[in-house]
Amino acid sequence: MSLNPEPTPSPTVAPGPGLGPGPRPTRREAPLHSLSKRTAAVLAAGAVLAVLAGCGTDQRADEALGTEGVRKPAKPKTAPGLPGMPPVLDPKDAYAADRPNALQPVAKKFLNRIYVPNTNSNTVSIIDPDKYEVVKTVKVGNQPQHVVPSWDMKTLWVNNDLGDSLTAIDPVTGKTGRTVEVSDPYNLYFTPNGKHAIVMASMDRELVFRDPKTMNRVKTVPVTCAGVNHADFSMDGRYFIVSCEFSGELLKVDTEKMEVVGQQKIPFKGAMPQDVKMSPDGKTFYIADMMAHGMWVLDGKKFTKPKLLPTGKGCHGLYVSRDSKEMYISNRGEGTISVFDFPKNKLTKKWKLPQGGSPDMGGVSSDGNTLWLSGRYDSEVYAIDTRTGVQLARIPVGSGPHGLAVYPQPGRYSLGHTGIFR
Repeated sequence: MSLNPEPTPSPTVAPGPGLGPGPRPTRREAPLHSLSKRTAAVLAAGAVLAVLAGCGTDQRADEALGTEGVRKPAKPKTAPGLPGMPPVLDPKDAYAADRPNALQPVAKKFLNRIYVPNTNSNTVSIIDPDKYEVVKTVKVGNQPQHVVPSWDMKTLWVNNDLGDSLTAIDPVTGKTGRTVEVSDPYNLYFTPNGKHAIVMASMDRELVFRDPKTMNRVKTVPVTCAGVNHADFSMDGRYFIVSCEFSGELLKVDTEKMEVVGQQKIPFKGAMPQDVKMSPDGKTFYIADMMAHGMWVLDGKKFTKPKLLPTGKGCHGLYVSRDSKEMYISNRGEGTISVFDFPKNKLTKKWKLPQGGSPDMGGVSSDGNTLWLSGRYDSEVYAIDTRTGVQLARIPVGSGPHGLAVYPQPGRYSLGHTGIFR
């Protein structure tokens, strides 16, 4: 059963924490006696080279053939990624596939909708973003926390935390499908090669690797921290960073081995880390912390002590812009959104919601012009213009709206949460 120390508008339901060549052709060789003297000399020199090379005397071989001083082409240095992962499009920009409206063919068939899991109402509100209104509400399992796009982007999974289940939504029709039994699915991620789904079993204190189609359990990784909930993967996909909300810790996990390879306590008393996001160049991870009121800046590769960058009260969600130049940061405790500039490496703007609010989780529209966020404690959803910071709409939804998904979005595949696409 999930518990949460945060206040909630409904005393009757316990909110979850946070308040997936063929063979070379052979050549017939000519007999040696039929070769010219010059050709035979070349072959003899080649034999000398082979013998010398076998003895590890490259310099002597070069001298024998008169090639000393000739520069040999250097072998290209490439950082091998996670086996089976789609190649990185741009080593300087992990989000290069996320440009405005760059939808995959399969995604062009999807309804343009905002899916809002209402934790206390056990429903999902479906919003038409063009009309700024709820067009449908569907019943799901107990305490839905996030709506998560599958790795192949063909399914939206509703994480019914206390219901110990996942409910599928077809993005072509907006209709619910099968429900799969899964223990404590607070959040859901997918490995970059699509081989495994990873359930963030917060109260079970487990990272559970599952088959991404059937959701059958493949491997369970017990953890010693409390409240595993959010994550993001490295550029090469070989590791991911996990936040542990209730014990204020961070984990580093080897993706292929499915093992925790690093763990550290955040240097702040009472820390409650939330969303995790990697910088476009892959060098830095940012971890939102709603009690430290800012985001932690971490070198993921070295996994050294992170540094705090204050953003605002209740720092919670992190979302990268479509041009990979900015990151939108929701400050749930003060009703604001901070904007971090990646090239300048600093905060450059802060937008305040009129009449306040509790901006939580969400995502950016396909064209990049609108930031959608749930109002966790206000039973509403906010639409914010990313060019001006102006609030475009406040839309009433069910009680306790949390990890809403904007869908479809650009990108080749989904890493999970409310939509991390690469």
